[in-house]
Amino acid sequence: MEATKARYQRQIILPELGQEGQTQLSKAKVLVIGAGGLGCPVLQYLVVSGVGHIGIADDDVVQLSNLNRQILFSPQDVGLYKVDVAKEKLIVLNESVSIHVWRKRWSTIDCINYFKDYDIIVDATDNFASRYLINDACVLLDKPLVFGAVSRFEGQLAVFNWGTKTKSVNYRDVFPAPPQSDEVLNCAEAGVLGVLPGIIGVLQATEVIKLITGIGEPLVNKLLTYNALQQEFFTIQLKHNPEAKHLLPKNIEEFKNTNYEWLCNLNLEHETEIDCEKWLEIQDSLILVDVRELTEAPRLDAYNPIEIPIADLKKNRDKLSEKPLIFVCQSGRRSLLAVKTMLEYNPKAVVYSLKGGVNGMMKKNII
Repeated sequence: MEATKARYQRQIILPELGQEGQTQLSKAKVLVIGAGGLGCPVLQYLVVSGVGHIGIADDDVVQLSNLNRQILFSPQDVGLYKVDVAKEKLIVLNESVSIHVWRKRWSTIDCINYFKDYDIIVDATDNFASRYLINDACVLLDKPLVFGAVSRFEGQLAVFNWGTKTKSVNYRDVFPAPPQSDEVLNCAEAGVLGVLPGIIGVLQATEVIKLITGIGEPLVNKLLTYNALQQEFFTIQLKHNPEAKHLLPKNIEEFKNTNYEWLCNLNLEHETEIDCEKWLEIQDSLILVDVRELTEAPRLDAYNPIEIPIADLKKNRDKLSEKPLIFVCQSGRRSLLAVKTMLEYNPKAVVYSLKGGVNGMMKKNII
């Protein structure tokens, strides 16, 4: 008891928080979806602050390109699942915290099965399919959501679906429908300043602590934006969007049957994705085109790919349009854009995207 009090003494002496607030933290249950750039600082600060029960969900493995911003990981962790590494290192920080991990991409069924076990949901993901999935589940299942997002030099933060009598706005009030996948780039495509996820992630952890303990004014009905180049914060007031309500699933069954990956995809008219197993069976009939930047690793030399970064594809597509192709990138997003680019040029082109990209190949141990 004395050791516990000593650990949190600097928080407990805050009159706004006190021993009662620390006890609330110890009883709280927080689910963090995403253990990357945002998830790492969120998890670290929730753990050292004494949040008693934490869930972590992520299906990705550690890569060298993560290490400039995902500060829980080191070069020795490359190739290991992020959730496993995170749990091991977080327990070292505070062994009194209970941590449960899911080594999987979060689904509608997971939301239905597990959201009920947590008080607060933290969205630390980096893709629109997950953001809309998590938001819609929080509205449907009545869970507060602490949202964060980063790209290049700018980050966003908000608290959605908070309140007992009148719910605050949710993500769809701000962004009613997903953009097309070629309209907004993720961090792998647009880049991100390494410190930026740390700043936004720490702010997310702060909002979680405020919601648990009731201190301060949570970022409800507001969108906080941070620009690292100008070192500026500004806040936008948010209002309910009447049109957004009609875009939310009406019940559990409708939510369960919603395909968020498709919803946030390119909406192409025919099947364009091939998984690793199918590709290996027919790889001799398809030319592999790697649309990643030439600096991205690991390279695919063993498969003799044509290497054309996505930014250079349009000026090279006349050289490729008569050949059956399968595009590959790091996660499967840019390769879908490559498919769309080729089909716009030649609607009859035989072109596919390798589902899951290089990340999927790594998980299947084929590179």
